[in-house]
Amino acid sequence: MTKHIAAILSLFIMVSPIISCGSSAVPIKTAPSASPTISPSSQPTAWPSVEPTETTAPIKEQISAMSLDDKIGQMVMVGLDGTSMGANSKEMIVKYHVGGFILYKDNITGASQAVKLLNQLKAANHAEAAPLWLSIDQEGGKVSRMPAEFTQLPPAADVGRANDLDYTYQIGQSLGVEVHSLGFNMDFAPVLDINSNPNNPVIGNRSFGSKPETVITHGIETMKAIQSTHVAVVVKHFPGHGDTTVDSHLDLPVVNKTVKELEAFELLPFVEAIRQDADAIMIAHLLIPQVDDKYPASLSKYLITNLLRGSLGFDGVIITDDMTMGGITKHYNIGEAAVKSVQAGSDIILVGHEYDKQLAVIKALRKSAQAGAITRDMLDQSVYRILSLKKKYQLKDSAIKTIDVKAVNRQIGAALHSKNKKNE
Repeated sequence: MTKHIAAILSLFIMVSPIISCGSSAVPIKTAPSASPTISPSSQPTAWPSVEPTETTAPIKEQISAMSLDDKIGQMVMVGLDGTSMGANSKEMIVKYHVGGFILYKDNITGASQAVKLLNQLKAANHAEAAPLWLSIDQEGGKVSRMPAEFTQLPPAADVGRANDLDYTYQIGQSLGVEVHSLGFNMDFAPVLDINSNPNNPVIGNRSFGSKPETVITHGIETMKAIQSTHVAVVVKHFPGHGDTTVDSHLDLPVVNKTVKELEAFELLPFVEAIRQDADAIMIAHLLIPQVDDKYPASLSKYLITNLLRGSLGFDGVIITDDMTMGGITKHYNIGEAAVKSVQAGSDIILVGHEYDKQLAVIKALRKSAQAGAITRDMLDQSVYRILSLKKKYQLKDSAIKTIDVKAVNRQIGAALHSKNKKNE
């Protein structure tokens, strides 16, 4: 890690919570963090790529035994149509060897149905090289994919306003418990964007607040709480979606900030998340012309390899935001964009919708790998990170036999009551 980043991290004062490995809610009290800052630094023309840490023998052996299609599959996560596993979803597993799935609200009608669907995907994957990521966007508030049987959890903004770390931890742990209870093993949460622009159409109360210290304090506490329930977290949306006026689901937002300005504000929560062992980081579809005037963050080698990997020292999994969003599809061919993203340093390409687009991404990655435009070293480094994270969470394609919704709701109720009790 460079001296520059060592200096950055030394400015953070935050007491890490002691995390329980169980799934029962145990509120952990931590000291409030000081307001962190990043000192503006001169912008280097480039940073060297961070070399991967020495791989363990079992993962190296596993990668060496994988085919090109196996490796490419691990680097793609897809959505599906309907509420059960159809022919296209099964083909994505047995023919294209995808590394995981993301489910949306339309895929979930009830707790038992969700468990059955995830069990179907796991069963289909039994002969594949690695267990599946089974992921979901579960933030609480308006971004909730859980079935109606579960008690609704509050948005991040409410959690930030309460400013109570016990409450934050219990809400975060409840998020993880409800996700894990259905068989999911990855949550695209928490949001680490700072809601600095009141005209922002996409973040709003999904953010913990408008100040870096609020987002850091409660975002990192939530991250640790979710991790404690054996669910991998994907913090988002790097390098910061809080100061935009365009929804990237519809088109490509532009953020007119320099690297120094990002360092002093938007990057602060992500720097702390990296220091606190974030599992994965989602890259946003944002154009930041003063940093890279050609490519959005999700396709930018400067922002992914030079900044996130090199300067900030992150060597976990990097995953794109959904490549079927308008921020990409209105401006790029999706297959070419996927290739560019991998070349820029992304590990997983998320393709949440449309089988044809998913197929286009897989074929484009394979063609580029065969031609050498995506090198074997790029593939192996990404697959190593992915398999290492799967090993960390001891993923298995084991079926969930029963779901106790009442028990989950009791935990959620206790979390909600912990806030009300202090106000009594």
